[in-house]
Amino acid sequence: MPDASNKPVFLVDAFSDPVVVRIEGRASFQNSGCLRDFIAEMLRRGKARFVIDFQQCNSMDSTFLGVLAGAAIELRKASPPGSLVLARVGQRNLELIRNLGLHRLLIVDTGEVPLNLGNCRLPLECENKPEVEQARLALEAHENLVNADEGNRSKFQDVLAFLRNRVEQG
Repeated sequence: MPDASNKPVFLVDAFSDPVVVRIEGRASFQNSGCLRDFIAEMLRRGKARFVIDFQQCNSMDSTFLGVLAGAAIELRKASPPGSLVLARVGQRNLELIRNLGLHRLLIVDTGEVPLNLGNCRLPLECENKPEVEQARLALEAHENLVNADEGNRSKFQDVLAFLRNRVEQG
């Protein structure tokens, strides 16, 4: 099996309402930036409803979860507020989401959201960014996790200190 960490793992349908994103493989710090940028672009275009399909997501890291938290925070600020629905999450991913308190910030689908994945074909291209840019993304994502749930501060205090240091060193 090819190494999915370097391949696009987000297939999107930017023209549906809600916008649908399907994750295939591992969602991590290596590919979260393109999802963050895609959601920001959709917000600029007036899209405020998103569904992310996790059925083929075999793992995710805290940076990816922090990108989701940041997106959910931005969607709550929209007028009218937008929504971010996580669909077909699976037990292990649900545990991670709940452990970080994200289930209180976004919607975890219980099977009621009809998904039309037929047009989810466009892969997001993730460009390789310099190490300091990746550190900046990871820092922002982990700060989002703390903003989502203050209990996450103690979980990520060492990561935050390391990333702040890395970003400051340039």
